[in-house]
Amino acid sequence: MSRRARAAARITVAALLLAALLWWTDPRALWQLLRGADAAWLALGLLSAVAANVASGLRWWALARWLGARVGARWALAMYFRGVAINAVLPGAVVGGDVYRAHALARRGLPMLEAGLSVLFDRVGGLWVLIVVGALAAAFALAGEGAAAALGRLGAGALVAIGPWAFAALAVLALLVPLAVLVAWRRGAAPPGGEVAAARWHERLVLLAHRRGAVAQYGWQVLGSAAVQVLSVGTLACAGAAVGVALPYWAWAVAAVPVFLFAALPVSFGGWGTREAAAVVALAAFGVGASQAVAVAMLYGVAALVQAVVAVVALAGSTDRWL
Repeated sequence: MSRRARAAARITVAALLLAALLWWTDPRALWQLLRGADAAWLALGLLSAVAANVASGLRWWALARWLGARVGARWALAMYFRGVAINAVLPGAVVGGDVYRAHALARRGLPMLEAGLSVLFDRVGGLWVLIVVGALAAAFALAGEGAAAALGRLGAGALVAIGPWAFAALAVLALLVPLAVLVAWRRGAAPPGGEVAAARWHERLVLLAHRRGAVAQYGWQVLGSAAVQVLSVGTLACAGAAVGVALPYWAWAVAAVPVFLFAALPVSFGGWGTREAAAVVALAAFGVGASQAVAVAMLYGVAALVQAVVAVVALAGSTDRWL
């Protein structure tokens, strides 16, 4: 299948899925929710979304610098927001913007493998920590009898049955497994030669693990990803508050896991359709109706669109010299 055919298929899938959701919910009720959304909460959500992307861009910059890129923070933020714009307006969810960022680093002299790894680790690490944040939120909720009882009344009995310590253990395990792999690579012998550019790809990964500050960089990436996800969940919660959905923050953190993961799937147009479908299922566990769930997900997507438009206007025609 050609690239154009795949793009057309993704646009079609997103449009059909979103249309099906709109048909299944009450379109009039959805329109009333969107039209009556509280502007103050929307503004706060947009501010949180911008802060999340700034934190994400700086996290990527720190990783790229550690991998050997000689770029400034302003350049990295500009490239990151260009990637946000590409992700929002082109088919393929987050793939298009990620490819753009990798090529931008390669044009700045970083070997393509390291440039690609900077984006891959940035993306996968962020989603990995999202699961950690969601698991910790579930553990926190279930540790309180009131929250556990509320989940049981809402039909989320599976969460109650798993228990808080299982979720806490999942979060700790998710953090320790990558660290254990990194430490194991560092304790093993580095491939002969020591030159990253001359080694094969799997040897280059081991060589990178032997680089100075690898463990510290992992810690900074985890902290940065945690900040990104906390702010992103805040945007989702603000979107909910704007349409009258009152849930505790931990509930939004739990619901954000499937919502953000499905939005990142490269089968849609900017995450539209898959994000709304996941929101309907995830928020139903907390007693949120389908129309409100779709409205929340759409308003979250609008925050990304607003940033995309601003990024295009601000960065169109700019050069990299001042960055």
